[in-house]
Amino acid sequence: MRITQGCYSFLPDLTDDEIRTQVQYCLDRGYGVNIEFTDDPHPRNTYWELWGLPMFDLKDAAGVLAELTSCRKAYGDRYIRISAFDSSHGWESVKISFIVNRPAEENGFALERQEMEGRRIRYTTKAYSAQLPEGQRYG
Repeated sequence: MRITQGCYSFLPDLTDDEIRTQVQYCLDRGYGVNIEFTDDPHPRNTYWELWGLPMFDLKDAAGVLAELTSCRKAYGDRYIRISAFDSSHGWESVKISFIVNRPAEENGFALERQEMEGRRIRYTTKAYSAQLPEGQRYG
């Protein structure tokens, strides 16, 4: 199962040149860029681990790609995404976010059905990977 979150997730994985082009687009507009990683890609898990500090003052995408390379060396078996923030309004809001690294095997999600009072039914998704301890979910 292929996790589809953020921009471009229904497309084939971006090459490093395509990632560089997207990052440069963000930097040209004055967006701050950061790199995040996780081994629990549940759609409600919005708090991924931050790699280093957000990069607010960069003008060249090469700096972001260097950090991405370092993150891939340390956490290449996990999901890694790049996000760009616009702070021109006085607060930061995400303008773009896309996955730039995936584990070799993506475990996907299970759909759990729970019968409630009356005839109500509640559905919940749970990541198969979350059944294992953190750090052991992929690899």
